[in-house]
Amino acid sequence: MSLAMRFWTLVVNVLCIPMHVLKAVGLYEGYKRIFPICQQRISVNYNKIMHERKAELFRSLPEFIKPGGKLTILEIGCGSGANFEFYPPGCKVICTDPNPHFQKYLDKSMKQNDHLTYDRFVVASAEDLAAVGDESVDAVVCTLVLCSVRDIPQTLREAHRVLRRGGGFFFLEHVVADPSTWSYFFQHVLQPMWYYFGDGCEVTRETWKYVEEAGFSELKLRHLEAPLIFIIKPHIVGYAVK
Repeated sequence: MSLAMRFWTLVVNVLCIPMHVLKAVGLYEGYKRIFPICQQRISVNYNKIMHERKAELFRSLPEFIKPGGKLTILEIGCGSGANFEFYPPGCKVICTDPNPHFQKYLDKSMKQNDHLTYDRFVVASAEDLAAVGDESVDAVVCTLVLCSVRDIPQTLREAHRVLRRGGGFFFLEHVVADPSTWSYFFQHVLQPMWYYFGDGCEVTRETWKYVEEAGFSELKLRHLEAPLIFIIKPHIVGYAVK
């Protein structure tokens, strides 16, 4: 399978040469204006399919409320705000995303989820959250984000930094499939094309290994097969405690 996988990956890479050229000359950046439209529509469908799994994950958020306090959540890569409906009433949310063109959809989601208090929207990469203070939030949420960040360890270091001691890091991410499966084969073959469709998304990452090595004091992580298209079917879900 390895030789065939390399051959067909090369073929797809050749077919993607026009996209490689557009990226090299800076024209691909225009897609960032279009991507929020695609992501918002995909998120609606994803939430319908993954509703129970998301609800189960975020059901643990209230456990991280400090006695007599209000839960403060930092969402990394908030996109259009697809997670807001799952957050407990009364919590404060800080939103970050590297793409400023999500603002329109984020504002709409904020109005639809008025059970939350919104602190601010920060345009920032996941690897550099300098606008958020050390140990200043109770929970960090990161869903379908670690597939596209440039530096997973640095992203996790930033999440660890901004979390108060005892705070929780919540994640839901698609990951690479088992090497013995056809999903693994097609993930690698289609990755060059998927990268451009997903604005930098990589379906071949062993993300769980980075989470396991991030230095959290406690980790609850499980693998699952989501009822989605094969290329993003393998997922990991859970939370870690600082």
